[in-house]
Amino acid sequence: MAISRRDHLVHVARDEFAAHGFHGTGIDGLLAKAGVSKKTLYAHFRSKEELIVAVLREHDTCFRDDFRRDVEALATHPRERLLAVFDVAADWFHEKSFYGCIFINAIAEYAEDASPIRDACRNFKQMMKAYIIDLARAAQLAEPDIIGAQLALLLEGATVTAQVSGDKGAARVAKAAAQSLIECSLRPA
Repeated sequence: MAISRRDHLVHVARDEFAAHGFHGTGIDGLLAKAGVSKKTLYAHFRSKEELIVAVLREHDTCFRDDFRRDVEALATHPRERLLAVFDVAADWFHEKSFYGCIFINAIAEYAEDASPIRDACRNFKQMMKAYIIDLARAAQLAEPDIIGAQLALLLEGATVTAQVSGDKGAARVAKAAAQSLIECSLRPA
């Protein structure tokens, strides 16, 4: 099935925004790379910001689906899946196209409190955190909402560390901390 011009533009924009930043990617260069005209752009999006929101929403769906599938392929038990989260992150950090988290990057460039861009970023982060909390509940950990939030924070920290410092081993360090948190939550009170 052929991809629509709109979807093609969104995919090219995602790659360009990830590699060069949102402000660093000009519309003319983006359109040239995608092989579409301004008329095509404005037939689908009223502004660059609207294109960015579409990119973030598309990436949200694809990334979360791929992430969950990869975690579930690595482990069957919920406790093992909590640790597999960091193995999947490690694989992501080693990808040639790893430029960090596109949502964190978007917030860095579009910091307004009330904007569709911030909303798209917030929704993604909330859904990832909810996924990890669900795994903590399925693993029957003590205080799963708290430990799930802590593990989500470890994942965020590892992602930023890998991006900013280039430390591709950040996921391994976060996984070791996650293991300790999980073990502590299994001990009788």
